[in-house]
Amino acid sequence: MKIFTSNITREADNYTIKNEPISSVNLMERAAKKAADKILELYTDKINFIIFAGPGNNGGDGLVIACLLSEKGYNVVLCFINFTDKVSPDFNTNFKRLKKIRDISIITINSISDFPVIKSNALIIDAVFGSGLSRNLSGLPKDVTKKINNLPNDVVAIDIPSGLFGENNPNEEREVIKANHTLTFQYPSLSFMFPENEQFVGKFHILDIGIHKDFIEQTDTPYHYVLKSDIKLQKRKKFSHKGNYGHGLLAAGSYGKAGAQILAAKAAHRTGIGLLSAIVPIKNYQILQVTSPETMLYIDKTEKYISTFPELGIFNAAAIGPATGFSNETKKMLLKLIKTYKKPVIFDADAITVLSENKDWLKYVPENSIFTPHPKEFERLCGKSETGFNQLQMQIEFSIKHKVFIVLKGAHTSISTPEGNVYFNSTGNPGMATGGSGDVLTGIILSLLSQNYSPLNAAIFGVYIHGLAGDLAAEKKGEYSLIASDIIDYLPDAIKCIE
Repeated sequence: MKIFTSNITREADNYTIKNEPISSVNLMERAAKKAADKILELYTDKINFIIFAGPGNNGGDGLVIACLLSEKGYNVVLCFINFTDKVSPDFNTNFKRLKKIRDISIITINSISDFPVIKSNALIIDAVFGSGLSRNLSGLPKDVTKKINNLPNDVVAIDIPSGLFGENNPNEEREVIKANHTLTFQYPSLSFMFPENEQFVGKFHILDIGIHKDFIEQTDTPYHYVLKSDIKLQKRKKFSHKGNYGHGLLAAGSYGKAGAQILAAKAAHRTGIGLLSAIVPIKNYQILQVTSPETMLYIDKTEKYISTFPELGIFNAAAIGPATGFSNETKKMLLKLIKTYKKPVIFDADAITVLSENKDWLKYVPENSIFTPHPKEFERLCGKSETGFNQLQMQIEFSIKHKVFIVLKGAHTSISTPEGNVYFNSTGNPGMATGGSGDVLTGIILSLLSQNYSPLNAAIFGVYIHGLAGDLAAEKKGEYSLIASDIIDYLPDAIKCIE
């Protein structure tokens, strides 16, 4: 699914109006109906609704939602925030219609003293400003927003929480509606992908309102949201054998941290790799042999860390970094590996930290390699950023400069490409914020890359499968009790779900 900027979203609406064709008022009604249905699905127990509407088309959506809820027999109060003489034509059309409905109470808020008393059992619907907003809230809209945020009531935002910008939001204190749910039309806003905006967006829901398919297909954007329909797994042929599904090399673990290698190895096997070889220090080989008997071992000459690697020509892909530690010998091995191996390498955890400390080594990294940092590791690699949007630009710049993929782990893990495109993941849950989860992801991506998936698909598919397995595990075990091994246990179910 493409993610468009606010400007392109307006162009999409206009294109649909012209080429479907459909009137702007009818398109608004179509969107509002989808929103009203979703609200009633989310809040089956609510009978009282308070809708705050602004003077633009977002307010027009709110007016239609008010009419639809009233028609279904619910108690509706419409609060019009009167801070300007200018109203959009579609708002004006729907406001005239709404005035004819006697069952809807209309309150005009000319100053904050007009703010109504709201019962605690009422659901508040925010339809004041849409994604086109480009200035911080001030005056009456700011006062109303602050008042709403101080109430205990649940809030549903239409299109985007009022006060939030569609893309880049300043790192400063300001008033933005804090919604429990956001109902966005056709595609999410880019700002929904950034962690600092969770407090405003809550959980977002994408409503298909029939924006013209030609516009979506013909309009380019660097931003994408990955859905199940985007994941295309290879089908296995009847006469295939293990050699058809790749041979991966896993360089991970050190004394006391064999678990990282075990998790990555098990995940790689569960994701269909044909053969997996792991480099292990002497102290770790017995536990690897017992816990992952499917994995072939290259036993290092050192006892507690890895320092050498086998002949690389037999491997389709390699991964290095989970819990490898920072011994000088391991660092030298990393440098030798990237100078020697010409195929894409997956860099995780400690390997990323070492490269962050030796940035001149980045020139040796094979093209189309994959980095899988968590936010702190990314900060070491690329530097600090004030906002999620700024961090995203740094991520894109790094991918383009070094011709690599960056898998920046988070609630909506972002995958940036050497061409400057970004893919945000849609699976996963907070239960996956646990030690070892990243090691599992490394194993999954290594498996797919070894099976001759492109680096792009190995990263995108791997992240999606990882998150989906975590979601399935959370359904059974809950988020609080989820551990990394649970993600591995549910990989078969995740893959079957996709197939």
